[in-house]
Amino acid sequence: MLDSDYTQRFLFDDTDVRGEWVGLERSYAEVLAKHSYPEPVAQLLGELLAAAALLVGTLKFDGLMVLQARSTGAVPLLMVECSSDREVRGIARYDESLLAPGATLSELMPDGVLAMTIDPTNGQRYQGIVALDGVTLADSLSNYFASSEQLPTRFWLAADGRRACGMLLQQLPADRIRDSEEREASWQHLRTLADTLSAEELLGLDTQTVLHRLYHEEQVRLFEPRSIVFRCSCSRERSANAVISLGQQDAEQLLAEQGGAITIDCQFCNHSYRFDAADIAQLFAGAGTEGPSGTRH
Repeated sequence: MLDSDYTQRFLFDDTDVRGEWVGLERSYAEVLAKHSYPEPVAQLLGELLAAAALLVGTLKFDGLMVLQARSTGAVPLLMVECSSDREVRGIARYDESLLAPGATLSELMPDGVLAMTIDPTNGQRYQGIVALDGVTLADSLSNYFASSEQLPTRFWLAADGRRACGMLLQQLPADRIRDSEEREASWQHLRTLADTLSAEELLGLDTQTVLHRLYHEEQVRLFEPRSIVFRCSCSRERSANAVISLGQQDAEQLLAEQGGAITIDCQFCNHSYRFDAADIAQLFAGAGTEGPSGTRH
């Protein structure tokens, strides 16, 4: 039986197209458990989580990928991070007074932009930005690839507050099919079949069942699934480094202003890291980050 949180790659043997499937339950639930998100916000965040997991499955890198959508509307921020180890976390910002039932993506996130950042452990950081102008988040992500001169890529995404699922199709460089018209016809055929996939099917079926329903006449090779987990990358050490970056004078001034302790809150997981006067002295004495003050959950 498949794990509840996984990605799974598949290939069409007779064409130059590959795909990726994702299903998220536990990791999605852990992201939502950190904040009380209204339904439309939880849905958008789930779709972005699924998209990030799909994209990491197509990339060969060690490091972190960040998807970030910003707007001037009811949802000014959606942000998801997914590492090459398939560890995800995510957060959203919203104005509940502006949320309307049944609102579309353009109504929730007007004047939106979508940024994808690849931050490898070794190598140069890359970022691409595109207008968030699709009818759905899946459309906007597909438009990103269409406008950035990368491999043609299409997304299908769905989330309902319990599960977040998605599928990706990507056209590969010419190998099995060299004729450009034949390549385009094959790509169009596979996309058209995928467009018949409903949100209910995305959320309710596993990879094999979906692929059989869509592509039972195609030669599809399905690879082993790979697990996805929620994990926040915050730590006392990283928080201490943020305090050190202030400089000793400013840190001591902030310590006095905050009543004898500096508290750094992780917006992703709600963990709080507290540094009192003894901790601050220890940090700037170069004695490390371990101290008497603990972490508050």
